[in-house]
Amino acid sequence: MDLLTTAVLAVGLLYAFLNGLQDSASMVAVVISSRAMAPRRAMLWIGLGEFLGPFLFGLAVARTIGAELLDVQVLTLRMLLASLLGAILWMLITWAWGIPSSSSHALVGGLLGPVLLHHGPAAVHPQGLEKVLLALFISPPLGFTAGYAVMRFWYWALRHATPRVNVLFRRGQVLTSFLLAIGHGSNDAQKSMGLLTLGLLLGGYLPEFRVPLWVQTACAAAMAIGASVGAWRLIRTIGGRVFRIRPVHGFSAQASGAAVVGLAAYLGGPVSTTHVLNAAILGTGAAERLSKVRWQVAQEMLRAWLLTIPVSGLLAAALDLLLFHLLPLTTTH
Repeated sequence: MDLLTTAVLAVGLLYAFLNGLQDSASMVAVVISSRAMAPRRAMLWIGLGEFLGPFLFGLAVARTIGAELLDVQVLTLRMLLASLLGAILWMLITWAWGIPSSSSHALVGGLLGPVLLHHGPAAVHPQGLEKVLLALFISPPLGFTAGYAVMRFWYWALRHATPRVNVLFRRGQVLTSFLLAIGHGSNDAQKSMGLLTLGLLLGGYLPEFRVPLWVQTACAAAMAIGASVGAWRLIRTIGGRVFRIRPVHGFSAQASGAAVVGLAAYLGGPVSTTHVLNAAILGTGAAERLSKVRWQVAQEMLRAWLLTIPVSGLLAAALDLLLFHLLPLTTTH
C-alpha cells in the first residue's frame, strides 16, 4: 500500500479515536453528574456500546459521507488527508478550550474546504449537501423538543411520587447511556468508515464504494478506545455548568438523544451526538423552568458550533495547500 493511502487510513482512524474521546464526554457526563455510575465504569460501559453500534444500524451514513456529498472524480488522497487533518486540528483546539464542539461539523467543514478551494461549488453534490446539513441542523431542535416533552411527561406521570423514584431513574440511566453509545457508535463511526473506504477507492484498492469488514471493525474499535479514555474537561463543562442534573434529567436526556441519533443512523443522516444530547439536556432543564438552565454556557456552545464548519474548512484548505508544496508530485494524488 502506498504511503499517502496509508497516511489517510492512519489519520482516519485517529479521527475516529478522537471522535470517541471527545463525544464520550457528552454521554458519560450526564451519568456521572447524576451519580448513576462511577466515572471509570461509565467510560468502559460507553466504550462497549460504541463498539457494538456500527454493526447494528447498517452503513447508510458511511455512504452519505463517502459517496453522496462530493464528486469523487475531483478528489485526491492529498485533499482527503488535508480534510481529516483540518477536522482534527479544530477538534483539538476546541478540546483545549474545554468547549464541546461537534466533530461531525468539523468533518463536514474539513471535507468541503479543499474541494471548494480547487473546484468550487460545482464539485459538491447539492442533494448530498442538503441531506448532511439538514441532518446536522434539524437534529438539535429535535433533541431539545424530545427532552422537553419527555421531562414534562415524567412531571405529570410522577406528580404524586416520592423522592425514591430517583433510584429507578438512576438505575435506568445504565440502560439509556448504553443505548446512546450504540446510537453514537452507529452514526459517528460510519463517518470514519466512509472516509477510509473513500481513501481505499481513491488509492485504487477498491473497485467501487463498498465498506470492507476490516474497515468497519477498525473504526468501531478506534471509537470504542477513544470513548473509554474520555475527556475530563468536557465532562465538567457539560455535567456541571449547564445545570444541576438529577437522575430524572439524565434518564430523559439520554433516552431522547438515543432515539434521535439512532433514527438518524437508520435513515443515513450524519448527526452530531454532542449537539443532540446537549440540546436534550437543555430541554429537560427548560421543562422544569427556564431559569434553571445557565443559558450563557449554552451560548458558548452555540458559538463554537456555528464556527466549526467554516473554520475547519479554512484549516483544511490551508493544510491542503501546505501538503501540495511539501509532498512530492508523485504522492499528491
